[in-house]
Amino acid sequence: MQISDLLFGRPLATSEERAEHIGPAAGIPIFGLDALSSAAYGPEAALTLLIPLGLGGIHFIGPITAAILVLLVILYFSYSQTIEAYPKGGGSFTVAGENLGDPAGLLAAAALMIDYVLTAAVGISAGIGALISAVPSLQPHTLALCLGVLLLLTIVNMRGVHDTGVVFLIPTYLFLGTLLTIIGVGLFHALATHGHPIPIVPPATLPPAVITTISWFLLLRVFSSGCTAMTGVEAVSNGVMAFRDPTRKNARRALTIIIALLIILLAGIAALCHFYNVGATDPNGPGYQSVLSQLTAAVMGHGWFYYVTIAAILLVLALSANTAFADFPRLTRAIALKSYLPHVFMLRGRRLLYSWGIYILVGLTAALLILFGGVTDRLIPLYAIGAFMAFTLSQAGMVVHWMRNPGPGSTVRMFVNGLGAVATGITTIVVLVTKFTEGAWVTALLIPILILVMVAVHRHYNKISQETACPEPLVTTNIKPPIVIIPMDRWSRISAKALRFAMSISSEIQVVHVDSPDSDHGPDELASIWDDKVLKPLREAGFPDPKFERLRSPYRTVLMPVLEYILAEERAHDDRHIAVLVPELVVHHWWENLLHNQRSSLLKLLLLVRGKQRIVVINIPWYQE
Repeated sequence: MQISDLLFGRPLATSEERAEHIGPAAGIPIFGLDALSSAAYGPEAALTLLIPLGLGGIHFIGPITAAILVLLVILYFSYSQTIEAYPKGGGSFTVAGENLGDPAGLLAAAALMIDYVLTAAVGISAGIGALISAVPSLQPHTLALCLGVLLLLTIVNMRGVHDTGVVFLIPTYLFLGTLLTIIGVGLFHALATHGHPIPIVPPATLPPAVITTISWFLLLRVFSSGCTAMTGVEAVSNGVMAFRDPTRKNARRALTIIIALLIILLAGIAALCHFYNVGATDPNGPGYQSVLSQLTAAVMGHGWFYYVTIAAILLVLALSANTAFADFPRLTRAIALKSYLPHVFMLRGRRLLYSWGIYILVGLTAALLILFGGVTDRLIPLYAIGAFMAFTLSQAGMVVHWMRNPGPGSTVRMFVNGLGAVATGITTIVVLVTKFTEGAWVTALLIPILILVMVAVHRHYNKISQETACPEPLVTTNIKPPIVIIPMDRWSRISAKALRFAMSISSEIQVVHVDSPDSDHGPDELASIWDDKVLKPLREAGFPDPKFERLRSPYRTVLMPVLEYILAEERAHDDRHIAVLVPELVVHHWWENLLHNQRSSLLKLLLLVRGKQRIVVINIPWYQE
């Protein structure tokens, strides 16, 4: 078995695609890990901003979480309708592009691509960051651990959708099981004690209030930080085709389970924070403890369950980047289908994956991790903007979709999607304004740059398509054999093979030899044997003499005199094709290429760069025996 088969699985035939489709159970870890894991940092991000209010700040987490849950429910109904209307995948790019026009689609595409790259980098960084907070001795190895997790995710995802779902089932359901147990036990104690449960391990003591009044701007900042818990909600609608038949039913079922679990987690964490007086601690201060660490200890104590829960949280945080692996390649494929990204993103690899999307995602994620030394927590405010911008464009596009496709229930559906567009649009503005100085300006700058790149790619494809279009039938007049030019440094079996092939396609053959004083074979070696080795056997066989052209090279260059000669011949014969035969040695091992000059490869490159339409380059390989 090859190493590639061991790591990535055997190659899959196109006919095996159905076996790679998944059900709702596997769809939860593949498409829902980003959304579900955000329960581990969304509430904490909101509570961190409430630290200046001291113990009083905890009372605001309930209403803010309620507002977030209302928005989440609106998004659920909106994306359920998107799945119904777009059974082949209804990501924001597709929905916005088809209904609002290409500019809106490109805006959604740019926002989502940035969102997915940041999701991958932040997810891995958050997981490793939580691990280091538990084991501080690992601090010097932060970047190496992040890159190791990225490598692991890459290998797992390159095995295909089905295998990825199987691998992530255990950590995902362990995470859900432990958190749901904590919420259930905690709420039971809260009800049994009439809202005043006694924590097994008291939570961290909150500092005294620095401010006594809260402003609307602070509340909006808290709300926008908490909204990071909704990133990844679109993933299911973008990957509908990954589900087995009936695809729409299974995709909606997976979305329903993901949203229901997320609502329970967010509401339960907010309620427990209120009952047990658990608030955020300063991440940069001494004795830092995460909100979930405090809640777990308060409800379950510091026994084995605590460590299993923390391990599950760390693992899921690090693996939450998998949602980006699942959706980024599908997004780039959809964009490439419209010729706004290179068409290589449409190609499926050995495991029926859009492999180039994964390669680019891994490269960009690795670059971010290296750039920030594996500590990307500062990027968390950035990717909520891209997600909500995509939400808004998608829901606005669905409103137009129902207007164009009226039918039973279309008015209600239009209202639901319209409500979603308004709600997410307002949230986008809130997040952008409140997080602008914290780094949101970077996203606002990157999005138009990415759009310009996609427009340039699209313009290039359109230009090439117009230039190569051939509406007229094949022209059969004025067809002549080409003038054949063979660059030849010495007489060898490689040269003989090229000359024999040239004789089979044309009677006009020109052998070009650069006469350089520094030649390895002497300046006149080929000229001295030309008559005996070439002309004599050709004349005896009745073939016309090929032209032998010796080029002088006073500056010892070889390629440029040959290139200038070929271009001059092309200009001199404006009614003929020039076929350049390039003899080339092919060795057994790649490293053996280092032992031979690469003039043939360089000449081909120069001809591709400077050549014209009537110049044809033909490889004449000689394979080492």
